[in-house]
Amino acid sequence: MFVLVNLKAYPCDPVAVAEAARTVADAHGVRIAVAPQAAHIDRVAATGVETWAQHVAPVDHGSHTGHALAEAVADAGATGTLLNHSERRLRLADVDGALDAAERAGLSTVVCANNPEQVAAAAALGPDAVAVEPPALIGGDVSVATADPGIVEGAVAAADAVDPDVAVYCGAGVSTGDDLAAAADLGVEGVLLASGVAKADDPTAALENLVSGV
Repeated sequence: MFVLVNLKAYPCDPVAVAEAARTVADAHGVRIAVAPQAAHIDRVAATGVETWAQHVAPVDHGSHTGHALAEAVADAGATGTLLNHSERRLRLADVDGALDAAERAGLSTVVCANNPEQVAAAAALGPDAVAVEPPALIGGDVSVATADPGIVEGAVAAADAVDPDVAVYCGAGVSTGDDLAAAADLGVEGVLLASGVAKADDPTAALENLVSGV
C-alpha cells in the first residue's frame, strides 16, 4: 500500500511531517510520500522522504507566470505529482497536458477523480494511478472505504476495464489503520490523506496508527 500525505496549505511544519513519514516508512517498510507546498519541496525532499508536488501545470518552458512548471518541481526534489485534486480542478484537456508535462520531467502521476465515471476518463489518459475521492467526504471523520465502499469498488472496476496497468487509490476521510485495511480489502493499492496527518498533534503517532492496517 502506498500512502500519500497531502499537506495542502495547512499551517503545519512540512519538515517535521516529512521526518515523521520517513521514520515510519523506514521502520515499517511502507511506501509513504509527502506532498508539501511547492515552496517547501526542496526542504521536504532533503529529509529523504519520497516527495510529491501538489500540482503541475500543463505548460512547457516559456511565458507562464505563476504556473508550477514540472521541470522546476522535479529540480526541487519532487518525484511525482498529484493532478486534478477536487481543490485544484482541471479541464480534461489540461489534465492530459499536465500528464505530458509530468512525463517530460520524469514525474510519477496520480489523477484524482470524484467517481468511477471520472476514474475511467482519467485512466484513459494513461497516468500511473488514479485516486477516487468523493468531495463531500474530504476532510471529514469517516473514510470513503466505510462511508461509500461501492464507489471504491466501482473505481477499481472502472480503471481495470480501461487500463489494468493504472493503479487505483482512494482518499477522503482516511486517517486510521482500520481505514487503510478497509481500503485494501476493496482492492485499492494506496490511499491519499491530508488532515489526519497534517493537522495531527503528533504526526509520527498518526502515521504509526495508519500503517498498523498494512
